Amino acid sequence: MSRKKKSKLSGFERKLLTLTIALLIFSPFASVCASSLLSKANYDVEVTKEEVSTQEKSNESLQMKINELASLENLQKVAKKVGLSYTSNSVKTISR
Repeated sequence: MSRKKKSKLSGFERKLLTLTIALLIFSPFASVCASSLLSKANYDVEVTKEEVSTQEKSNESLQMKINELASLENLQKVAKKVGLSYTSNSVKTISR
């Protein structure tokens, strides 16, 4: 005497229950995955900020070097080394 037990849930209710269980199982994994992606993005942002900071320091150092090399005293030293002389008569001013 084997009797089959008739299910009390309709087809729609079974599908809804299956979907709910699947979502309950999947949502923690999705949350961990999203947190992991966010952490990686934050790490990449910090690395990029550090690279930008390093490059800005390098640019500032190079700009100071340019200013030093373009200074009047340095230009006069270089001119003397190569045998040029400065006279105010040889300077011409152009005005607009």
